[in-house]
Amino acid sequence: MDLLIARIFDGIATGSLYATIALALVVIYKSTALINFAQGEMAMIGAFLVYLLSVEHGWNVYLSLLVVMALSALGGVAVHRLVVSRFDPREHLPLVLATLGLLLTLNALAGIVWGHHSRRLPQIFPSGNLLTYGSASLRWYTVGVLAVSLIVLTALSLFLRHSRIGLSFRAVATTLDSARLVGIQVNRVIALAWALAAAMGTLAATLYVSDPLRHLDPNIMDRVLIFAAAAAVLGGLDSLWGSLAGGLLLGLTESLVAGYVPWIPPELGVCVALGTLLLALLWRPSGLFGSRVTVRV
Repeated sequence: MDLLIARIFDGIATGSLYATIALALVVIYKSTALINFAQGEMAMIGAFLVYLLSVEHGWNVYLSLLVVMALSALGGVAVHRLVVSRFDPREHLPLVLATLGLLLTLNALAGIVWGHHSRRLPQIFPSGNLLTYGSASLRWYTVGVLAVSLIVLTALSLFLRHSRIGLSFRAVATTLDSARLVGIQVNRVIALAWALAAAMGTLAATLYVSDPLRHLDPNIMDRVLIFAAAAAVLGGLDSLWGSLAGGLLLGLTESLVAGYVPWIPPELGVCVALGTLLLALLWRPSGLFGSRVTVRV
């Protein structure tokens, strides 16, 4: 029982981080129908900038995180202006190749600038445990990560549902042509989506590497992006709350399989995630909470 509870606690923490990155992917997908494969590397750059301000320049870690989130939002807008907006949004293959190229470029730049040795970020949440049950402990880190994910998701849902900008965003997500016809500045709305996604990615990456059990390096987000993309598809690519459900489900699955299936090594955790995704999509192709596509015949 202690092992089960400990694995559940670990799965909640990891799944919440997957959900935050998945939420960033969903925000861009809702506005462009595009999966941004460079999302993980953009988040990794943000985490390195937090390290630069908080460790090398001595800033408060929370102030560093807020400043870098703002800078990341500007960087997301720049990526949209300089790369994404140059292509026809209805042609997805060039955009996918562009984001893959951006992924490789950012990873190489991070390796050149910061090298490939590991670094440690200051802790975002208090050390120690909130409660203990036998040998299982609920860390403050787990509670903090889940709370931040819920706050971000709730704030974004309220913003998109009750603000004028959110109404424009939903119009663009529904159909680009109709949004243009009613006078919506489509490029500005899409740029906003990239800004929000970049800021959320930086937040998630910083929380991920602030765990004392992890270290910061240029490849830290590669595995996370795979799980986050799987979580986004599993929950439904057009569902904000589905990203949370998908992230938690994958995080718990990964943690429980690692604890109870000894013949599956940790290196094959990605296969477990993809297997879970495949089974879920065979049952519900639109994802657990995604909108079903209807076709007039």
